[in-house]
Amino acid sequence: MVEHRPIVTFVSHLVLIFGVAIIAFPIWITFVASTHEAARMVQIPLPLLPGDQFFKNLELTLFKGLEGAGAPPVGFMMVNSLVMALMIAVGKIAISLISAFAIVYFKFPFRMGFFWMIFITLMLPVEVRILPTFEVVANLGMLNTYWGLSIPLIASATATFMFRQVFLTIPDELLEAARIDGAGPMRFFVDILIPLSRTNIAALFVILFIYGWNQYLWPLLVTTDQSMYTVVMGIKQMLEAAEQSPDWHQIMMTSLLAMLPPVFVVVFMQRLFVRGLTETEK
Repeated sequence: MVEHRPIVTFVSHLVLIFGVAIIAFPIWITFVASTHEAARMVQIPLPLLPGDQFFKNLELTLFKGLEGAGAPPVGFMMVNSLVMALMIAVGKIAISLISAFAIVYFKFPFRMGFFWMIFITLMLPVEVRILPTFEVVANLGMLNTYWGLSIPLIASATATFMFRQVFLTIPDELLEAARIDGAGPMRFFVDILIPLSRTNIAALFVILFIYGWNQYLWPLLVTTDQSMYTVVMGIKQMLEAAEQSPDWHQIMMTSLLAMLPPVFVVVFMQRLFVRGLTETEK
């Protein structure tokens, strides 16, 4: 039986609307600022309605960038961020799948010991081991490269643990049936385990893509060439340049563009993302 409580329903919706307004208002101000000229954004009061300079500011930001910021056009930085985020997400998922597969389905000495060694790395984020990691990357000649941006961030104990738990829930009858049909380990892995883990892979991809896209500290260390700057680094450079040249319309346009790829990934993969966190196909 469903109880109808108009007052409770009204209060609940009011709280939700208020919460959405708090989150959406800064994004709206960012969009409004990206549609006005630079002079308008230093006047009081700040505009709350869009202007008519959106496409002009978009073209200027994407292909020319902010003068004096010491950063390339935003379009190049977004490509760098996209490549880095995709390499990190795909690399983490691939390595974690293979690691979990080996731990669950292969019998070898110190198997659980290796698993706990992987799991313990959760206590060692990249910020803790950043100096020795930087030295290794520098010695391998991977500074100012996509490999240097992504490889040190690829290993993921969380994803390995998650896939291990998923594989443990798969019935042993599937493995026995695959052996009877003559399927080898890799055939079983590709044709059975990966399809059964599809929703979990999608959920992890969304999380890891956003993780890679928002990286700031590591790209700041391993990139000295402006052509390898990421969009998050570019925003920081623009904020520092804004003290001399307050081009807030371009800075806000850059912030708006930086939000779009993660939003698109979440929107297009929302159904698989939710299913990967709440359901199972096994």
